[in-house]
Amino acid sequence: MKVFEANVSIKVLEFFSTTLGRVNSITELNEIIYRTSGIINFLSDDIEYGELKERVLLSENLVEEPDRTEYGDFQTNSQLAFKVAEYLACQSLSPELVIEPTCGKGNFILAVLHYFSTVKTIIGVEIYKPYTWESKFSIIDFFLSNPNSNRPDIHIYHCNVFDFDFRESAKGYLNSEILIIGNPPWVTNSKLGSLNSNNLPRKSNFKNHTGIEAITGKGNFDIAEFIASSLIDTFQRFKGSLVFLVKNSVVKNIVFDQQKRKYSISAMQKHVIDSKKEFNVSVESCLFYCRFNASPEFHCVEYDFYSNQEPLLKFGWFENKFVSRIDTYKQVGQFDGASPLIWRQGLKHDCSSVMELERKNDTFSNGLQEEVSIEEDLVYPLLKSSDLKGKVLSRTRKFTIVTQKNIGQDTKYIKSQYPNTFSYLNAHSDYFNSRKSSIYVNKPQFSIFGIGEYSFKPFKVAISGLYKTMHFSLVLPVNEKPVMLDDTCYFLGFDKLEFAVFTQILLNSETVQELLRSITFQDAKRTFTKDVLMRIDLLKVAEGISMDYLNSQLKDLNQKFHLILDSKLWFNFKRELTPVSNTQLVMFT
Repeated sequence: MKVFEANVSIKVLEFFSTTLGRVNSITELNEIIYRTSGIINFLSDDIEYGELKERVLLSENLVEEPDRTEYGDFQTNSQLAFKVAEYLACQSLSPELVIEPTCGKGNFILAVLHYFSTVKTIIGVEIYKPYTWESKFSIIDFFLSNPNSNRPDIHIYHCNVFDFDFRESAKGYLNSEILIIGNPPWVTNSKLGSLNSNNLPRKSNFKNHTGIEAITGKGNFDIAEFIASSLIDTFQRFKGSLVFLVKNSVVKNIVFDQQKRKYSISAMQKHVIDSKKEFNVSVESCLFYCRFNASPEFHCVEYDFYSNQEPLLKFGWFENKFVSRIDTYKQVGQFDGASPLIWRQGLKHDCSSVMELERKNDTFSNGLQEEVSIEEDLVYPLLKSSDLKGKVLSRTRKFTIVTQKNIGQDTKYIKSQYPNTFSYLNAHSDYFNSRKSSIYVNKPQFSIFGIGEYSFKPFKVAISGLYKTMHFSLVLPVNEKPVMLDDTCYFLGFDKLEFAVFTQILLNSETVQELLRSITFQDAKRTFTKDVLMRIDLLKVAEGISMDYLNSQLKDLNQKFHLILDSKLWFNFKRELTPVSNTQLVMFT
């Protein structure tokens, strides 16, 4: 049954039926509920008092619970909440004040009541009113079943977490043990903004990104990260701990920002959980733990939540570098520097149904299943992330129209030089005009991005930014045309086949593979980015490669792919890798 749109157990209903029959005012009822459960001001006014009496008298009250997952609302199930509290109890925590900043249905509060007898005050904050009632009803149910349990003062506030003054509520507990526990929303500020949610911080760009960073998405952030960072900032000099269920990316960002913020926190831990099992979502998540009032630490130890035995790994800052596996990095960190070659991202057009084609006999077809008859001069072979599986690639399943040779080039030439191509593109102009990204605003018709002289280099070494495998492919021309990569891929371009092959051998070497394992995060949306790849010091790697290893790799490529390669240009290649005046080279890319 539901009261105030909140689930109520039979035991709690019986309690209210009995209690409401012997009280005459909201004050009396609130006092009885406080003595029973510790909840302060269960009802706030006579309107709620009257509605409660009316609802309890109903034998049925069916209210369908809305789906709040789009708001990042993934309620912690009771079993997980109790397992978290049990783990914390084993760490000898003895909190006197417990704060749940987004308490939802109250499962963490119930778990705290079960495992910690030292608690004197509990503060729960929740923006969704039915959940505040469900929390209160669940707490009453707990104490009706456990009347001898420790009964702290419990405050459940219906409030936006960003408007609540946590410091004021905790001002009497500066020298007491505090536990901040919870599961804040798994959603970004831009997502909540699109839903017209009022559960947003007043300053959405809380990391102060400006210009192109904000435009391209770096101004977007996770709400849970904002809440966690704000509470760490508020309570860092209190005695106590913070324990949050969050996405893995939130923990990574907190540890990354620690070098700049230098919060007084230590003992950071990340306990990996099974999100599919616990929340039925395909998001990498964990339990994050840290201690307040300590000398700042800049690394985090990762565990498996269900075993909590030996650490899996340690990530964070090591000698001013942010790395995913500190122990591995110690062995290969000397190769983490600045790439002498500039990595590029592939083509971006945001119009794949029109721009990407497949060949069918003597014509092409597009993603709209239309036959496309156009001049082939602007049509180039295309590889996407899913295509970058082989060691050497010399054919493609897709093609793409390349409208510009560099960003911003006027595209009016297409109409006069390639009339069929222009007619085709113009007929689909609505698709181009509906592209949402601001990068296309006030740009020439049919503009693309990620294009430049480097795109037309005949030989490339490429890697998928989306896949987890650390595999670099050699990309050869197709029908004497350079192959384009889409914007999920990263590549280096070369005029000489030998230079491309030498680079591929270096990148696929165990040295680079170990380096990448130590600086990439497998749960990232993009495992490999330009920032990551630009950290590979190819010159240092080349200096550590033996000629025997190089020649064996060349021999293997010759045999398997019918190439004719040798190491004659190896020393020329190494000279070209040596930057002049410590600047990065662009002659290949």
